Amino acid sequence: MASKLKIISLGGLNEIGKNLTVYEYGDDILVVDCGMSFPDEEMYGVDIVIPDFTYLVQNKNRIRGIVLTHGHEDHIGGLPYLLRDLNAPLYCTRLTAGLIKLKLDEHGLLEKTTINEMEAGQKFRAGCFNVELIHVNHSIADSVALAIKTPIGTIVHTGDFKIDLTPVESGMIDLTRFGELGKEGVLMLLADSTNVERPGHSESERSVGAHFDQLFKDCDKRIIVTTFASNVQRLQQVINSAAKYGRKVAITGRSMEQVMKVAMELGYVTVPDGTLVDINQINSIPKKKLVIITTGSQGEAMSALYRMAFNEHRQVEIDAGDRVIISASAIPGNENTIGRVINELFMKGAEVIYDKLEGLHVSGHGCREDLKMMMALTQPKFFMPVHGEQRHLRTHAELAKTMGIDPHNIVISDIGRIVEVTRKSIKLGGNVPAGKVLVDGTGVGDVGSVVLRDRRHLAQDGMVVVVMTLSSEDGSLISGPDIVTRGFVYVKEADALLEELRRVVNESLESCQAQHITDWASIKAKVKANLSGYLYKQTKRSPMILPVIMEV
Repeated sequence: MASKLKIISLGGLNEIGKNLTVYEYGDDILVVDCGMSFPDEEMYGVDIVIPDFTYLVQNKNRIRGIVLTHGHEDHIGGLPYLLRDLNAPLYCTRLTAGLIKLKLDEHGLLEKTTINEMEAGQKFRAGCFNVELIHVNHSIADSVALAIKTPIGTIVHTGDFKIDLTPVESGMIDLTRFGELGKEGVLMLLADSTNVERPGHSESERSVGAHFDQLFKDCDKRIIVTTFASNVQRLQQVINSAAKYGRKVAITGRSMEQVMKVAMELGYVTVPDGTLVDINQINSIPKKKLVIITTGSQGEAMSALYRMAFNEHRQVEIDAGDRVIISASAIPGNENTIGRVINELFMKGAEVIYDKLEGLHVSGHGCREDLKMMMALTQPKFFMPVHGEQRHLRTHAELAKTMGIDPHNIVISDIGRIVEVTRKSIKLGGNVPAGKVLVDGTGVGDVGSVVLRDRRHLAQDGMVVVVMTLSSEDGSLISGPDIVTRGFVYVKEADALLEELRRVVNESLESCQAQHITDWASIKAKVKANLSGYLYKQTKRSPMILPVIMEV
């Protein structure tokens, strides 16, 4: 039997999102989380980004289970794409299971997937791994950390967590259990690094409710609140304040409607009778008696708040009688899109409350003191920071040193890198296939670097299409060349420039005939090279050039 545990991150290192960690011992593999991330602004047309599952598919017969720590997209969003290629039992808490069922049902995978619903405190066995779910606080209910008992020792995998002493529901993080594990002996800790740069403790979710209360009290405007759909505790607090001040609540935005449905069915959100109304009925309710909860806290282009701001929402029209509360912080990279929506809302005359100083959002991730507390309680021999960019991982490693963890026992890994752990040592090993797989519509992985490069080229410089009809006998020009441009900007004398482009094409064709070049590929290459050189010289631009030859 192997005496070495392998830990492989296929996502979640040197990036925020698409978290996926593989634990491998002997013939057994346990997968923790299977997330996705959103494309950056250079990924034109891409919908989502998922991990490269090649290694898991190659070893699908060894996978004993997939355990999900909570129901956020960066931890469960990749599941439908993984479960297309393999079948393994899922283990998760009730709310997480509810959200996963929605997702798998959409992809037609629900019937063939075994989902084991569990409670924090329960244990299950997956091959040689004994896994215990431990209750933690986060910005979604039913979040858990994991104590994974392996043949060489116990691994604590925190998932996303914070220490909230006054949570809205379901009790504070089970610090006692972490302390007990620490006394029993923790071989290794893998901990969330997202907020390691922030000093102090994370604020309690309950503090947001007090700020809602102040904003609802004595307000004679219609209130529109946007937040992360998955933050059911935040949704509960909005509903509590609405009910307290006699307001009806309407929900808009697909993900918000889905999460509310699941959360209400499972009892994670309670709504007083008569409080919830259909979005189509809002015009019959006085504005000062209405709260609308909507998607769009990140300024997403198709979200309900975006559509409201840009007059595209069928039921809601923003005006000076609205107070819009943005109860979320910007995910890095989304600042500009949120800014556009906020500016548009202001232009409509709405009152927009979005400043961090208003206390309308608290993070679901532990700050430095929370992270130190986790290390102090678990007293791990080895430490590996996860869930963060390089700066987060490095800073967390430094924090671990201040907590007395031997620098030789701290490892910073990367996606695809194998971390080899024994009872006495930890080291970086080889690599497995890893990276980003782009999902565009129904296509998974068919948008690669070449396609992205072309899309970037088109977006930046536009396109010039040259259509020529040539004789099949001697290659002479019969008609054309016709020049079509798209997204190619030239300032003046457009007709004159097009005429010059035709001249360059004609000269290229004459040159080919003189050199007895007859194959279409060579002719296209010649036309493309000459046009490209001429255009750059004249306009300092490099549009994509597509020569098209029709043969007669």
